[in-house]
Amino acid sequence: MEIIMIFVCGILASISVYLVLSKSLIRIVMGTTLITHASNLFLITMGGLKHGEMPIYEKNISQYVDPIPHALILTAIVIAFATTAFFLVLAFRTYKELGTDNVERMKGVLDDD
Repeated sequence: MEIIMIFVCGILASISVYLVLSKSLIRIVMGTTLITHASNLFLITMGGLKHGEMPIYEKNISQYVDPIPHALILTAIVIAFATTAFFLVLAFRTYKELGTDNVERMKGVLDDD
């Protein structure tokens, strides 16, 4: 199962690099969001896709699940949400001010003033 997840992470990362290298701001924002999802999936996979019980001590349980990767991923999700919200507001404000979301055209729009 881990091998499949690693391939999915690689596919997500390659799609996100393609989106980040495009000329549209919305695609760049989508690419950064997708790369955070790929890294979160990678961290969960490296933490191990194990079956076990909650990490609360009981006498009859032999295998526990490590809670640290899950806590780190939860923190990363919150940070990614805040970063995506900031990027979206920044892209919207840029589109509103300059009238375009194309990065190449922004250079020309800024030079015309």
